[in-house]
Amino acid sequence: MVTVTWSAVQQLKALIVEHPDDSVVRLTLRDVDETRLAFSITLENAARPDDEVQTIEGLTVAVEGKSAPRMDGIVLDYREPQGFKFLHPGQTEEFTLTLPNLN
Repeated sequence: MVTVTWSAVQQLKALIVEHPDDSVVRLTLRDVDETRLAFSITLENAARPDDEVQTIEGLTVAVEGKSAPRMDGIVLDYREPQGFKFLHPGQTEEFTLTLPNLN
């Protein structure tokens, strides 16, 4: 199951108010390459038959069927000004990526 924080729920509900015909939040996960993943959030008018559907604080969240096992334990959060973030299991705070000095 995916966990959606209170701030993410509130932001998603606000988006649905702007798009009332698309009241289902659909989450998907795709492989970009061997080391990178791409998460997506879309608003749709209905869940698809193979989606794993959850109701969180009155919000309908549908996780794409083939993405569901890989998204188990993922936390969807929202923070200003960064926006939506997908956090891996056990990661409660955003992390800072430190790049080596290339000079």
